[in-house]
Amino acid sequence: MNKFKKEIIKLLKTQGVNESLAESLLETPKLPELGDYAFPCFSLSKEWKKDPIQIANELSNKISNSLKGIKSNKLTHDRLTQNKLIEKVHAVGPYLNFFINKSEYSKDVLTEIFRKKHKFGMSISTISNSSVKNQKKRIMVEFCSPNTNKPLHLGHVRNCVIGEAVSNILKFQNNKVIKSNLVNDRGIHICKSMLAYQKWGNNKLPDIKPDFFVGKYYVMFSQKAEEEKKEGKDTLEKEAQLMLQKWELGDKKIISLWKRMNSWVYEGFNETYKSLGADFDRFFYESKIYKEGKEIIINGLKDGVFSKDETGAIIADMEKEKLGKKVLVRADGTTIYITQDVYLAKLKFDDYKLDESIYVVGSEQNLHFQILFRILEKLGYKWAKNCRHLSYGMVYLPEGKMKSREGKVIDADDLVKEVIELARFEIKERHKDLNNKEIEKRARAIGLSALKFYLLKTDFAKDIHYDPKESISFEGETGPYVQYTYARLSSVLRKLDEKLDKKLLGKTKFGVYDEKEKEIIRMLGEFPEIARDASAQLKPSIITRYLLDLCQKTNEFYHTNPILAAPEELLRARIVLVHCARQVIGAGLNLLGIEAIEEM
Repeated sequence: MNKFKKEIIKLLKTQGVNESLAESLLETPKLPELGDYAFPCFSLSKEWKKDPIQIANELSNKISNSLKGIKSNKLTHDRLTQNKLIEKVHAVGPYLNFFINKSEYSKDVLTEIFRKKHKFGMSISTISNSSVKNQKKRIMVEFCSPNTNKPLHLGHVRNCVIGEAVSNILKFQNNKVIKSNLVNDRGIHICKSMLAYQKWGNNKLPDIKPDFFVGKYYVMFSQKAEEEKKEGKDTLEKEAQLMLQKWELGDKKIISLWKRMNSWVYEGFNETYKSLGADFDRFFYESKIYKEGKEIIINGLKDGVFSKDETGAIIADMEKEKLGKKVLVRADGTTIYITQDVYLAKLKFDDYKLDESIYVVGSEQNLHFQILFRILEKLGYKWAKNCRHLSYGMVYLPEGKMKSREGKVIDADDLVKEVIELARFEIKERHKDLNNKEIEKRARAIGLSALKFYLLKTDFAKDIHYDPKESISFEGETGPYVQYTYARLSSVLRKLDEKLDKKLLGKTKFGVYDEKEKEIIRMLGEFPEIARDASAQLKPSIITRYLLDLCQKTNEFYHTNPILAAPEELLRARIVLVHCARQVIGAGLNLLGIEAIEEM
């Protein structure tokens, strides 16, 4: 919280307003003419037994008199030094509007950005800080979770982009973030790829990207099984089931084939992770935990947490929570998927002493996680309340919903290639004499920016209709537009001879900025709060919206305010402003996992 907000809250507190209430309700008016901060008086009406408009007027008069008292030297020196912060207060209807000293605010914000550089906005907790919300937390973010029978697809792209952005945003708030990936490396789908390779692969080695090579056999199995189905047969399905049984019994030949094909897939996955800028601190493998969790459930049965149904299966009765009855261990003693999830949840908290565990998984699993978290609560795990499912919707392309079973998958690699190709075309159109190495470098940065920004700007709960051509535009609400603004500001700074150092800051007059420039500075000052809100809500879209608005204001300033031709005093002030705007835009892009580039 900046010192201006703190001062306003103090002023409100002196007039009997609860400090916590003042802090929670203080807002920024949409129109600059309504002030820099506004306090709505509705919530005081019941307690004070007055109309909110009357309350606003009375508070306005009292605080205005208080400010006048400061200015006429009636208060202490400490209060005198703070009269620079708040210039005036007006009541507008039920709102109390505060106008701050813009020159002082500009100096504070720009100086802090200039000095802290990429750390501006970063939350820094200290031992002396007793506020729980500012303390460093250990948070695990689980994302991607691919199957090892095919390449990563468009859904995995959204998942990885969300996982990386959320991890960056949480780290920026001084949290210790552990990025994990649960690899679904066993099961019937994996055996289908293995069986197809065993039958028709002729022991070939991959001659294309390894995960595509394995995925080709999964598609082959699906196609041939479909042909069998039309003939009323299910031989392949039965053979795949038999292979799974052999795998579970530890058949050496099957295990050897499984390891071999999975190693190919991992090689391909690593290439895709690298291209998306995704990496992980810990991999969990389903093959190593799928039998675990049974003991936890049996102990729960002994403790009366669970019960048995008429078949002898162990169930969790969640009828009261409207979640139905969930089988945890079948009557034959075998476990199901949620059983291993119970074990893995406990393993995470035991191994890493977590404060929070976040699962980035599609919305089709909403019910699964509601049930899982309730089971963990029933088992008495205090940390169960700190598990969170970060759900997101489907991704669609103009062709429709993704399908991998039929071989119509929109592969992650193909999508990345497409956006890079679109970016490459744009760059070549704009720069006829650029060398190929530079074209490729920029095309990759711009293409990935287009893809990531588009996937992050939409609320996670919504499905996305992704249009690659629309996302690559250098205008509108796109990643390349934000990158273009950053590059434009970089270009301005390259043309200036004056060095960006402490001497420049010391020479700067902060009272020379016009209204447009003050508006940009106001927005720059909001960045720490924007970053905190994005972290608290796990919403990168808060940052995308902020960046788009900031870039719009910055570009308006660029077009209407001459920078290089400005008089020396104004030029110096504008150099500082351009530098700071560029710094914050770059920091915002970095949180989204997007590269800020000097030239487009």
